[in-house]
Amino acid sequence: MFSDRLKLLIRHRANGLCEYCLCPAEFTSAPFHCEHIQPISESGTTTLDNLAWACPSCNQHKHTKTHALDPQTDRQTPLFHPRIQRWNIHFQWSEDLLYIVGKTPIGRATVEALKLNRKEVINLRQLLIGSGEHPPELE
Repeated sequence: MFSDRLKLLIRHRANGLCEYCLCPAEFTSAPFHCEHIQPISESGTTTLDNLAWACPSCNQHKHTKTHALDPQTDRQTPLFHPRIQRWNIHFQWSEDLLYIVGKTPIGRATVEALKLNRKEVINLRQLLIGSGEHPPELE
């Protein structure tokens, strides 16, 4: 479905990080995916402006979702769109740097829907903190 060249462009643009949970591809054993931000089933296209670099877990949890409930307001909210929104506007790290905290309705809904604080990624963050590899620097 995706050419090697397209995958390389998307990975490079994302600095090798999942564009949702910021997990680095170089420290995981499962291959990352080119993910359709707007799903094909919802008229999404396979173009650079609609593709994100995603770890397998974020890709699986997102699947074809474009909206989720904001747990604070209980309202349907669009999920984070890495092509048109900045991560730092919608998310921040907890004081111990282990958890992603949603700062906006979009951030909170995305944290919940994509399970951005799942046990496996928290364990990885702990290891990466110890080796000075976390948190990643964002542009």
